[in-house]
Amino acid sequence: MPNKFQIALLSALLALPATAAETPDSARAHHRTLRAIEVMGVKQDAKVEAAVAAVTQLRGKRLQQLGISAAKGLSEVAPNFFMPDYGSRMTSSIYVRGLGSRMDQPVVGLTIDGVPYLNKDSYDFDIDNIDRMEVWRGAQSVLNGRNAMAGQINIYTRSPWSGPRLRLMAGYGRGNTWRAGGVWRTRLSETVATSLSAYMRSSDGFFRNAATGARIDTERQGSARWKTSWRPSAHMSLTNTAAASVLRQGGFPYAEASTGTIARNDTCFYRRTTFSDGLTVSWAGRRIVATSLTSVQYLDDNMTLDQDFTTADMFTLTQKRREWGFTEDLFTRGSRGNYSWLGGVFGFYRPSTMNAPVDFKDQGIAQLIEHHRNQANPSYPISWHTRRFTLGSDFSMHNGGFALYHESKYAAGNWTVEAALRYDFEHNSLHWHSTCSTGYNTLHVLPDGTTEHYMSTPVDIDESGDMSMNFSQLLPKVAVSYRLGAIGDIYLNVAKGYKAGGFNVQMFSDVLQQKLMRLMGFGMAYKPEDVVSYRPETSWNYEAGAHLHGKRWTADATVFFIDTRNRQLTTFPAGSTTGRIMTNAARAHSCGVEASATWTPVDDLTIQASYGYTHATFRSYTSGGISYRGKTLPYAPAHTLFAAAEWSLPLKLSYAAVSAGANVRAAGPIWWDDANTLRQPFYATLGAHITIADGNDRWSLRLWGENLTDTHYSTFYFVSVGRAFLQRARPWQAGITIRYAFDVAY
Repeated sequence: MPNKFQIALLSALLALPATAAETPDSARAHHRTLRAIEVMGVKQDAKVEAAVAAVTQLRGKRLQQLGISAAKGLSEVAPNFFMPDYGSRMTSSIYVRGLGSRMDQPVVGLTIDGVPYLNKDSYDFDIDNIDRMEVWRGAQSVLNGRNAMAGQINIYTRSPWSGPRLRLMAGYGRGNTWRAGGVWRTRLSETVATSLSAYMRSSDGFFRNAATGARIDTERQGSARWKTSWRPSAHMSLTNTAAASVLRQGGFPYAEASTGTIARNDTCFYRRTTFSDGLTVSWAGRRIVATSLTSVQYLDDNMTLDQDFTTADMFTLTQKRREWGFTEDLFTRGSRGNYSWLGGVFGFYRPSTMNAPVDFKDQGIAQLIEHHRNQANPSYPISWHTRRFTLGSDFSMHNGGFALYHESKYAAGNWTVEAALRYDFEHNSLHWHSTCSTGYNTLHVLPDGTTEHYMSTPVDIDESGDMSMNFSQLLPKVAVSYRLGAIGDIYLNVAKGYKAGGFNVQMFSDVLQQKLMRLMGFGMAYKPEDVVSYRPETSWNYEAGAHLHGKRWTADATVFFIDTRNRQLTTFPAGSTTGRIMTNAARAHSCGVEASATWTPVDDLTIQASYGYTHATFRSYTSGGISYRGKTLPYAPAHTLFAAAEWSLPLKLSYAAVSAGANVRAAGPIWWDDANTLRQPFYATLGAHITIADGNDRWSLRLWGENLTDTHYSTFYFVSVGRAFLQRARPWQAGITIRYAFDVAY
């Protein structure tokens, strides 16, 4: 650990601005040291090929070749990594090695330039100015904490110090989809550089509402990012990144499974506005680097649903939320001889408010309330005063916590041993307020079948309450690796993962509905205390693998076994209800293999392939009196496959070179229910591109296609209010993307 002098010096450097600027010569002389600061400012290994973990990394040029501008594009490319495209961009479900979550807490963490994103509802976004993307698989909880039990996604944007001063991009594709973006970089001095990037996307979508004839998955989004780097001395570096985005989306193109038709009478949309600012400060001494990562985040979104997804006038849901997030991660790392270490402290605070009313309409009142009540007491049927009323729900939530973590590494010859431990504490509190003002008439059925008015009953509910939960976890990790000379290394690691618990706020409207039923003398289908909260999920991850490489090839292979306790599952309570809940299964197992390889048989040809297999089953889970032991966990594919070839064509023009590529993505089968009665079979899609570019990376023209086989498959399936729904994947797409750079050299 750093001594008192180092701590005091670090505090002074973080608190006071530098007054002395470097000369150009000194700045160039310290370039190597400053680059080390940038690398050491990242907690996970900078050289992913030597990491004691399964990692997939894609850099900027390869991302452009594959047309990847969002985390969803990494599906199948990273083996056993699956991020389906359904619902809206709020639905950022991720499945890795059989672990996953449809709502609330994710199983994979996300950082942008080292700053963690606290809410998975903001995971799905497009960004064009990417330097590299990484997918770390397996428990990454020691360094990344809560919700990284299955892996970690790291995205790094391009440095303002390198690249052309101005680069522009524009593209157009099927569905009247267009994209445009640009990045401007400049050096304000020898010690300060800044960049400003912007991105816009618009699409008319691919799915129509049969009830109105209009397309329902339209999307409009725009974002901007301002990144500034200041290097006041050879030992210190500061980087600040501010980003803002706006999204307006239709979404939720769910079709009835029995007809395959999307038809609904009420509007569905998702709207999101986000802002974030992250400051990274690194100071490098002779044997130690200290880093502070500070962030503030803001999320303002609105999800409005025709929640029965039909043309019936049943009920709609609006969920409006405003959320702030504050994080601080202060860590130091250093080395002495064969020993290296990293240690730090992390804290976060996330306050939010939510308004989530459910608006009951005529058929919803008739089918979900009156019908059930009148079946139970047909002699005294009821009739609602009005054919529309609202169940109001307001929430104030406060979520915060802190963590202490340490990792040590010791190298002895070809062996390297790692040991790490994290203590994580979290507090979660909820204040809820439920309201309803309505009423109903009770009738009396006479012997001759006619009815008479019996009584009128007003319903005025105004209730509130407070709930809180505390979670604490010790998260250990032990790993050992052995270097196989120049060919690579093999490794073994054991780590504990952790996913936080929480509150089922979407169930409060259903709890309020049950309260109405109880006031009418009709019993509740479940107890409220059984559905408004869920416990944390934990796992033990056992993994063995190898990183191998030769002159023209690289290969990675992994085998794993995961033992999960209190597995979090998204379910719908029994009966005709309006909400969904997160519940816990006692135990689940997941095991499988992963392999990936890259081969360059000749200079102009590169072949890449990756494959993942997962066998994930319930070991102890009973619901509704039915045991699901041995059943495959739903929504996670058993197989993922990716294969691609990139060929620089022999055709060499005087002003440009031509390259072409093709890829296959495949996944499945995917079970849709716990009982394993319905599934999406294994499917594959074809993508391709032809690119013409000059040799100086000044301009390029790319013709591309996705799902060129027009493969029909489902990305999501669920049952709500007794009806089954699914979402089909997008059809084939094709388009053109043009990039142009001005003033390539500074």
